Amino acid sequence: MSGRSEPPSLASPAILIPFLAISLIWSSTWIVIKDQLGSGGDAVPPNWSVTYRFALAAAAMFVIARLSGASLRIGRSGHFYALAIGIPQFVINFILVYAAERYVTSGLVAVVFALLVVPNALLARAFFGQRVSAQFLWGSVVAMAGVGLLFWAELRAAPVAEVGPVLLGIGFTLVAVLAASVGNLLQLVETVKRLPIASLLAWGMLYGALANGAIALAVAGPPVAEARLGYWLGLLYLGLIASALAFFYYYRIIRAVGPAKAAYSSVLVPIVAMLISTIFEDYRWTFLSAAGGLLALSGLVVALGGKRPAAPAPVPD
Repeated sequence: MSGRSEPPSLASPAILIPFLAISLIWSSTWIVIKDQLGSGGDAVPPNWSVTYRFALAAAAMFVIARLSGASLRIGRSGHFYALAIGIPQFVINFILVYAAERYVTSGLVAVVFALLVVPNALLARAFFGQRVSAQFLWGSVVAMAGVGLLFWAELRAAPVAEVGPVLLGIGFTLVAVLAASVGNLLQLVETVKRLPIASLLAWGMLYGALANGAIALAVAGPPVAEARLGYWLGLLYLGLIASALAFFYYYRIIRAVGPAKAAYSSVLVPIVAMLISTIFEDYRWTFLSAAGGLLALSGLVVALGGKRPAAPAPVPD
C-alpha cells in the first residue's frame, strides 16, 4: 500500500461551493469593468480605476491575512516574488483588460481569457519541465480555432471604420493573457508555495496598486473621482469581492485540488460572461460567433480533460 493520500475532491462541498461562487463572480466582473469605464468627460481613466481597485483589494487582503493568523513578514525573497507576481498579474494584465473593453464586448474578452491555460502549459513546459498530454494539445488547437471564429465574427460584424479598434481590443486582451500567465507560472516556484496565500496576495496587490498609481499619474494626470454611485459600488465589488476574496479562495482551491481541476473555472467563466453580455450589452449571436464559442469551450473541455494541465489559470478579474 502506498502511503500517499488522495488529494481532496473538487466535488467536496467545502471546495465545490467556493469554486462555483468564484466562477460566478469572475463571470460578472467583465460587465462591471465595462460600466467602470463610463462615458464622456467625467469618466475615471482606466489606469486610476485599476489603481483604486487594487488599493482596496490590498487593504482587504492585509485584514484577511491578520484575521487568518498569517504572518505579514515574508522575507526578502517573499517580497521579490510578491512584486514579480503583482506587476504582471495586477498591473499589466488589468490595465490591458480595461483598455480592451473600450473596443470589444466584455463577453469576447472573457472567452479569450479562457485560453490562459494554453500559454500556461507551454511556458510551464519550457521553464519548469512540466509535460502536457496529447489530448491537452489537441484540445488547445480546437479552442484556438474557436476563438479564431469569434474574432472573424467580430470583424465581419464591425463596420469597416471599426475594424482597427476591434483588432486593437483583441490585441490588448492577448497581451493581457500572457501577462496573467507569467503571474500564474510563478505559483510553481517552491519558495512561493511556502508563503501564506493571504500575505503573498496582500503584498502583491499593494505593489500592484502602487505601480498602477505611478502609471496613472504619468499617463492620466492627478487622481480623478466620479460622483456616480454605480461606479463606487462597482469598485467595491471588484476590489473586495472579485479581487481580494476571490483570489484568496482561488489559490486555496489550487493548493487543495491542484491546478488541473482548479483550471476548470476557465471553462465556466466565459459561458456565463457571454450570456451576461447578451443581456446587458445587446450582443448579437451569429452562426459564426455561436460556432466559435461552442468550439472554443469544447476545445477547452477536451484540453482540461487530459492528464496534466500544467499551471494555475486564474481569470484577470
